[in-house]
Amino acid sequence: MPNNPLTASQALHLEQTYGAHNYHPIPVVLERGSGSVVWDIHGQSYLDFLSAYSAVNQGHCHPRLVKVIQEQAAKLTLTSRAFHNDKLGAYCEMMCRTFGFDRLLPMNTGVEAAETSVKLARRWAYEVKGVPENHAVVLFPEGNFWGRSIGAISASTDPESYGGFGPLLPGFQTLPYNDLEALEVALQNPHVAAFMVEPIQGEAGVVVPEQGYLRGVRELCTRYHVLMIADEIQTGLGRTGALLACDHEEVRPDVLVLAKALGGGMLPVSAVLGSDEVMLRIRPGQHGSTFGGNPLACAVAMEAVQILLDEELADKAALRGQQLHQGLQELVTAYPLLQSTRGKGLLQALIFGENGSKTAWDFCILLKDNGFLAKPTHGHIVRLAPPLIISEQQIQKALEILAKSLEQLQPR
Repeated sequence: MPNNPLTASQALHLEQTYGAHNYHPIPVVLERGSGSVVWDIHGQSYLDFLSAYSAVNQGHCHPRLVKVIQEQAAKLTLTSRAFHNDKLGAYCEMMCRTFGFDRLLPMNTGVEAAETSVKLARRWAYEVKGVPENHAVVLFPEGNFWGRSIGAISASTDPESYGGFGPLLPGFQTLPYNDLEALEVALQNPHVAAFMVEPIQGEAGVVVPEQGYLRGVRELCTRYHVLMIADEIQTGLGRTGALLACDHEEVRPDVLVLAKALGGGMLPVSAVLGSDEVMLRIRPGQHGSTFGGNPLACAVAMEAVQILLDEELADKAALRGQQLHQGLQELVTAYPLLQSTRGKGLLQALIFGENGSKTAWDFCILLKDNGFLAKPTHGHIVRLAPPLIISEQQIQKALEILAKSLEQLQPR
């Protein structure tokens, strides 16, 4: 058993007493992780089926990432953008060549990158499209989630996100997700600069649009001279069984937003990629970040992406995702508590009845007790997103734990 000076109850008490209450975590105190498994401070192991909201696609403490972060941390970590460093250029080149874009703007977190894409779209609208100053509109689907900054909540349709935090920012408009007709109506406004869309809505409960939706979005944005911004913060970097979720429909957005797994679970790294026409709208002094593009982040991000490619993790996510989805379908058939399952690759969800918020939470507590970590989203939905390196045997073990926990929740 690990030698830890704190018990779980002591650690929870300290966090509850001195920390802000802006999260409601599953009551487990984790101390270490390796691959698809994490351990609490008392040595109990768990299959991790959240992956830090898809930030740990490469698995916990991947040895190549540990090596890179140790070597770079001992050499140079931060210069700010006041000076050049020897990693940023190589990182930008690798990312642009890998994903097929002209330029990259480095940031730290997903919400920073998403807000950067909005700034870029607005500036592009004024300088290229000819929208009158301060009249640009950015469209978002209902159910979108890209963080909880003032900008992000101004685009939200979730009262829990925006309620009590106004006034909200102008220039944002929402419309139904997976509805090309509604999108075309909105695009007829000549002041629209961009449409930011998640290929699959993760935080909303793994909402998968109809096949052809992304291709339709691409065609409409092109027709109406509007930027398509793909928010691949959660769906990108192999999660859905392709390097990007947009790849399933062979769609290339005008602006690509990446984060989470770009840092390999080691540190926050995010990026916005686009064409010269879009990316060169912002000039020196108009946008930036002290930590964005720091050499430590660049070194880790390059290795994180190279691991995805070398280990063919997108293909593995597709294969293991099929195994997981088939097993989840069998559980839905067997247990009336479950309404349905949906997802793509290793981004899956179990949906309880609409009034199943308490049931979903109780289920996740049972899962924890049985050595499996997951978390409800939107009350009645349990998102399942293990590291992409998970094995066939671990998926099978996970399905057995899910069945055992469902049986404890509602015996057949």
